[in-house]
Order: sequence, then C-alpha cells, then structure tokens
Amino acid sequence: MNIAVVVNPAARAGAHTDAATKAVERLRAHGHTVTEISGGSAAETSTLIRTAVEVGTDAVAVVGGDGTVNLAAQELAGSGVPLGMIPTGTGNDFAAHFGVPRLAPEHAADVIHAGDTRAVDLAQVIRADGSTQVYATVLACGFDSAVNDRANRMRWPKGDMRYNIAILLEFVFLKGLPFTVHVDDERVDGPLIMASVGNTRTYGGNIPICPDADVADGLLDLTVVRPSGRLHLLRLLPTLYKGTHVQHPEVETYRGRRIRLEAANVTAYADGDPIGTLPLTIDALPGALTLFAPAADTTV
Repeated sequence: MNIAVVVNPAARAGAHTDAATKAVERLRAHGHTVTEISGGSAAETSTLIRTAVEVGTDAVAVVGGDGTVNLAAQELAGSGVPLGMIPTGTGNDFAAHFGVPRLAPEHAADVIHAGDTRAVDLAQVIRADGSTQVYATVLACGFDSAVNDRANRMRWPKGDMRYNIAILLEFVFLKGLPFTVHVDDERVDGPLIMASVGNTRTYGGNIPICPDADVADGLLDLTVVRPSGRLHLLRLLPTLYKGTHVQHPEVETYRGRRIRLEAANVTAYADGDPIGTLPLTIDALPGALTLFAPAADTTV
C-alpha cells in the first residue's frame, strides 16, 4: 500500500516522540510505500491529508491522540480511504475502543499491515451558522466543558494539576443550567448539570460516559445528569469511571439518529477540543469512516 503517515505538530502531547519513526520503519519493513506528512499547524496538516486523499493514497495513518484522529476524520469521512492509528496522545479514546494500545507504534503498524478494516460511524455537528464538523468519540457540554473552559483560561499550574484545580473550582459553583434537548422526535427539558452525546462509549481517557454506545449501530447515545445536590453528585463521580452512573435516578440516557442541544452560553467539546457553542445539532453518520482495526474482538 501507499500510506500517508500524519504527525500533527499542534497536538498537545505525543507528537514529538519517536513513535512516527518506529511506525514508518515497521511499515516499510512490511513492504509498504510510506510518505510522512506534517504541516506547521492543524490547518496545514488538514490540507496535506486532503491532498493525499485527492492524489490517491491507499491509506492514512495518524500519530497522536483523539484530536489528530479528528483532523483526519474531517478529510476521510465518506471517502472509503482507511484510517490507521498510532496512538501517542493523552486520551486516545478512539484507538483504545478498538484495542490499539498507546505508545506501541510497531504493534499499531502491524494492525495496519494486516489490512483488516471495518466501517464505523461518525457524528456530525451542525452549528447555528450552518457550518459542520465531524467527531469520532463523545461531545460533552455542561460541567465537563466548563472545566475545560476554565482550565484553558488558567496560566498556572501546568499539566494535569491545572485540570484538577479547575474541577474543584467549577464544583464550588456547580448548578443546573436550563437545557432543551431533542432526541429525534422526543423533547427533554429542564435544568441539567451536563449532557454528553456519544458515538463511542468513552471520553477523557477511558471514562465510559455513554456505556452502551455502539460505534456501528447508526445511532447516537445521549447521557444527561440532572441536579441533585453537590454531596450526592460528589458520590456519583466515582461511578462514572465504572459506567454504573446510569443506574442512578438523576442520570438519564437516550438514543437517536439526531440530537439537538439548546442552552445559553455553553461551549461543547468533542474529541477533546472545543467544537462550538450551543445550540448544536448532532447527526449520526452510519459507516462514514473506514478503519484499520485488529481482527480479534478487542474493543472495550
């Protein structure tokens, strides 16, 4: 195969490791023709991916995390050109869903060489101005997006501790926000702490916020959390990591082909990055992405 290997220099983590070199060497050892591409920015990298598809590359492999997968998904959706993943980012939820381990570039290259592909769904966000963008994992808004907003504004401290402090500060001011949510023809109203629309099950480094989501069912899963007091919500938090939060009465789940989220002054994040301000409409895109994945059923 002719394979374009993409490294996104704007990625927050992993882009400057030797993972790309190891993956490229392994693919070439398998007999593939490999072209390494990397732009000076995310926008330039997207242009290079688009050009690779237009000139007829057989496959695209990305080195990075969910944000880099997102860049490639914009260009590969509906193209039939398969995507391979060399996960080196902080979250890697999409790669982990398919059993591709982080920081194992030779193994990830072997998955691509094996040539086993599957068609998986994407989700498409439609903004109020009509512009669109796809995502692969989970769109989140409310408490968790407020944490991201606050952390992005903070200049100190650096690293993960900044997010821990942002969580504590947002928790102090935690309150339900007026939402109107449409799931196909069903309407859900009232104050919500958060709303998450999942194409896959996990976000934030394997947190199963939408534990029953199926990446190949042509549907989106919605998880909403209603206000119930800070102490009770604090007790709910550990269950998020087990996927058992959906058993609690303040948590509601829905499933549909189209979901619309309406609220004032709320930013949504998808694949770990800001994707737009509500209102947003999210559509399921069945089978939109062709993906290299292990032949064995190793999905999480």
